[in-house]
Amino acid sequence: MCGIVGYIGNGNVYDVLIKGLHRLEYRGYDSAGVAMVSPEGKLKIYKARGKVENLEQYCKDKDLSGCVGIAHTRWATHGEPSDLNAHPHYSDDGRLALVHNGTIENYKVLKDALTQHGCKFHSETDTEVLVQLIEYIKVKNDCSLVDAVREALKQVVGAYAIAVLEKDNPDQIIAARKSSPLVIGIGEDEMFLASDATPFVEYTNEAVYLKDEEVAIIRRGEPLKIVSLENEESAIDVKTLEMGISQLEKGGYPHFMLKEIFEQPSTLLDCIRGRVVEGGRRIMLNGVQDNKEKFLGEKRIVIVACGTSWHAALLGKYLIQDMCRLPVEVEYASEFRYSNPVLDPSDLVIAISQSGETADTLAAIQIARGMGAFVYGISNVVGSSIPRATDSGTYIHVGPEIGVASTKAFTGQVMVLTMLAVSIAQLRGTMTSEQIAQIGSCILRIPRLVEDVLKLAPAIERLSLIYTYARNFLYLGRGYSYPVALEGALKLKEISYIHAEGYPAAEMKHGPIALIDAEMPSVIIAPDDHLYEKIVNNVQQVKARGGSIIAIVTEGDTVIRNIADHVLEVPRVPECLTPIITSIPLQLLSYYIAINKGKNVDMPRNLAKSVTVE
Repeated sequence: MCGIVGYIGNGNVYDVLIKGLHRLEYRGYDSAGVAMVSPEGKLKIYKARGKVENLEQYCKDKDLSGCVGIAHTRWATHGEPSDLNAHPHYSDDGRLALVHNGTIENYKVLKDALTQHGCKFHSETDTEVLVQLIEYIKVKNDCSLVDAVREALKQVVGAYAIAVLEKDNPDQIIAARKSSPLVIGIGEDEMFLASDATPFVEYTNEAVYLKDEEVAIIRRGEPLKIVSLENEESAIDVKTLEMGISQLEKGGYPHFMLKEIFEQPSTLLDCIRGRVVEGGRRIMLNGVQDNKEKFLGEKRIVIVACGTSWHAALLGKYLIQDMCRLPVEVEYASEFRYSNPVLDPSDLVIAISQSGETADTLAAIQIARGMGAFVYGISNVVGSSIPRATDSGTYIHVGPEIGVASTKAFTGQVMVLTMLAVSIAQLRGTMTSEQIAQIGSCILRIPRLVEDVLKLAPAIERLSLIYTYARNFLYLGRGYSYPVALEGALKLKEISYIHAEGYPAAEMKHGPIALIDAEMPSVIIAPDDHLYEKIVNNVQQVKARGGSIIAIVTEGDTVIRNIADHVLEVPRVPECLTPIITSIPLQLLSYYIAINKGKNVDMPRNLAKSVTVE
């Protein structure tokens, strides 16, 4: 959830750290801090509550010299956001500084034991417990910092990504991870450390992704060394980054969210490139082709995900059941892990996560593999934990998503799930070649059709002015449009803080219809599909009770157009592809309403991009 940056080299450490924190601020922005060691061995720690810009302001008149340092931007778990609880935390003797992403589950037990040995604590965080434990072990055993870190982490229960500085050793950073991401950038006479590669992509394209329970020893002028908690040396696997610096900048847009909404024609093109072949007559996913026997032999599919990815997963259920005639269950990963699930080797589990680091989804994967199920991952971040933990999978390839509210990752996930369903249907013979060709040829046209949908932006911006100060919204859809309603409602909640609920339209009369009045706008997703006549009836029910209606309809619609207060037309596509087309106007509506309300759409309160803690 939090963001970690580290640097050792000959450059200005503060400049690298601050720029890196800005790149990682989507991971948390409750507080921020830096720790630097000067060449003469002075440890300097500066912290500030709030966003990184607050830290910059605080540091204006401070000593910022040095060539080694660590930094952190926080999403609060243990302890309220404050200067005191901000990272880095330092040891009681003032010789160690540590930053941490994750949760130490047994921190109370460790804290009680350390208190009995005379340790004094100054914050409410679990992180301070860890740095005090490392110091205690180092002093007691008279050992090196790396040995103290290894021994301390053996006593820790929970998730962590850490970086540690030592006052007496200004040419070294010790880092380690378990269930929280950490990547090391290898530059020329310099090395970088971060929660993801975005802070150092402009300096180097060579990266090493730490594995669980690995400890990195990063020393000036020496090759990177990685050991296990048992001090067994690990091989160094250097990856080449494909990310470009332009992907991390707004490119003239006022917000990353708007940029990412308008990137969707190109990101969807990247998503389908090389996978829809022969003019759309075949879908080729390597993860399916390389594991044909698994996809031919499964009896049931279980999809696990969280948040927006769960909405994509629900669409995946509809797609796979429709096309492959297989039973599919969709589970919140956070509930799946505690539901005593029943799986066996004939089951196939699909795990979906934009970041590839979602803690609950990773835990669900471990449970599924432990029960013998084949696990297929769908993720965006190459080298992240979920692709490494699954048996096979597919990347969505939509590029870095900086805005906290997911947009292009959602449509990328839905596109991959559509291609996955078609490719499984090809193997199982549950679709005709004509059906596959119809869907495949339209997939190839989707990027251009999305460009057409984005032309609705000015009309949606004007429409948003009417509904900026609504206190509640109801989003309704049927079939494939029901998960789109859920996703549209989530987007509005996330960035505008307006209460919104998504419902299957037919369920409206089982309770939510009581809420409808002139002050309760309803957004109804109503493409011209096999449920169109049903949704028309739902629209009429809302209108009869004085509700205001915004309808997403297919071009040429004449029935709902004459009932709804506002209509947004989208291109006609096969029913299975409507979610990609209809979700984009809802993204724009939530964006413009939030902007009208003066909200920070890229950094909504209390939220962070990737949830790497339970």
